[in-house]
Amino acid sequence: MDLFRRKSVQALQAEAASDHSLKRALGPYNLTALGIGAIIGTGIFVLTGTVAAQNAGPAVVLSFVLAGVASAFAALCYSEFASLVPMAGSAYTYSYATLGEFVAWIIGWDLVLEYALSATTVAIGWSGYIVSFLADIGIRVPPQWQAARGTVVALADGTTTTAIFNLPAVFIIAVVTTLLVVGIRESANVNNVIVVIKLAVVLLFIALAAPHVDPANWHPFIPPNTGEREHFGYSGVVAGAGIVFFAYIGFDAVSTAAQEAKNPQRDMPIGIIGSLIICTVLYIVVAAIATGVVPYGQLDVPDPIAKVADYAGLGIFASLIKLGAIAGLTSVILVQLLGQSRVFYSMSRDGLLPPFVQKIHPRFRTPYITSILTGLAVAIPAGLLPVRDAAKLVSIGTLLAFVIVSIGVLVLRVREPDLPRPFKTPFIWFVAPMGAISAAYLMFYLDGQTWIRLLVWLLIGFAIYFLYGRTHSKVA
Repeated sequence: MDLFRRKSVQALQAEAASDHSLKRALGPYNLTALGIGAIIGTGIFVLTGTVAAQNAGPAVVLSFVLAGVASAFAALCYSEFASLVPMAGSAYTYSYATLGEFVAWIIGWDLVLEYALSATTVAIGWSGYIVSFLADIGIRVPPQWQAARGTVVALADGTTTTAIFNLPAVFIIAVVTTLLVVGIRESANVNNVIVVIKLAVVLLFIALAAPHVDPANWHPFIPPNTGEREHFGYSGVVAGAGIVFFAYIGFDAVSTAAQEAKNPQRDMPIGIIGSLIICTVLYIVVAAIATGVVPYGQLDVPDPIAKVADYAGLGIFASLIKLGAIAGLTSVILVQLLGQSRVFYSMSRDGLLPPFVQKIHPRFRTPYITSILTGLAVAIPAGLLPVRDAAKLVSIGTLLAFVIVSIGVLVLRVREPDLPRPFKTPFIWFVAPMGAISAAYLMFYLDGQTWIRLLVWLLIGFAIYFLYGRTHSKVA
């Protein structure tokens, strides 16, 4: 059936070797930094607070552990694919080689949701931190322009007002989109600097806030369930893992840069696995400190780490931590917008989207049209959506991608066992099924509204595929 026509791995490898339209400028350090740049951000700086307050209490630490274990299984599968097929399309390209064009379209369309709304979610968090930081230095952003439409914003005098539009979130997306159009090397260099600042700030926060931990705030470690599945108890911990899973998607964004890596066969696994290990450890430590300093019920704010720093009385260091959070969230937006534009680029190159999408800038050698379109598509929901709804949609999209990649790597092992694999997933018959099962399990715990939104998004994608992609496909 032509819905499941595949691209051969050999053809993809030949295409990767001969296609020099994107500049190969990234080494293992750049790739690991890209991963850290994407992973350390919203998970630490935004979602730690909302998940602790609404889902898991101090056991948000366990939510990060569960999400990290599920991510580790998927990361090993991604590493095998990324070294075998070093193309820009990530899970989309891998699915094309293993499960066929229709599944590839589904995952590509799903990645559009994942990366675009990820950048949206992070931009909303960035807005919360920049507003808090500017207030520290005496600059006030008008409250009606600092949050999603309909959000009730508290004023300094105790009264409230209703927000109209999140202007800072749209501003940062415009800046990052401009940087991505200018070039991949420039983007990577900016990201490297930001990652160093961000890691320094996270370590500074750990060192300064840890002495202020009150162990009494960790009791009860798992608060009793309130009667709703998502709110506390074991089900709240798992639901929390499904939400904070959003925070781990940085390592799969690394795989979208495979076509811009100098030696992808060696360096992609280093970047993917290395960034995941570093960030998981930091997530767990920061979550434990945050819930130990501030009672978990008070952490449901856009800038929970800033609140912890203020609560601990860190003074000037509180402002430094906010500045580091702003830098950190900026790098996450950069990597997610980079990933999104490269997935669009790959889908267009395969004929599933119109040719103008893959147009390369003659001077900068970047897919500038898709970068600009992505920026516009991300900026609109960033101005209008609350952070929690956007994060749930990103999580379910990410988890679906992980299920398909885990199945795909196993299918390819069976179908073409003799392919030379620069990196082989260890214990494949355990790791790949567990990657799919753990991701599917976390999907199950996300609420029905999120599932409905995912299905609506997929139905829109099906319409585009059957009306355009299926008949224009180059494989056809």
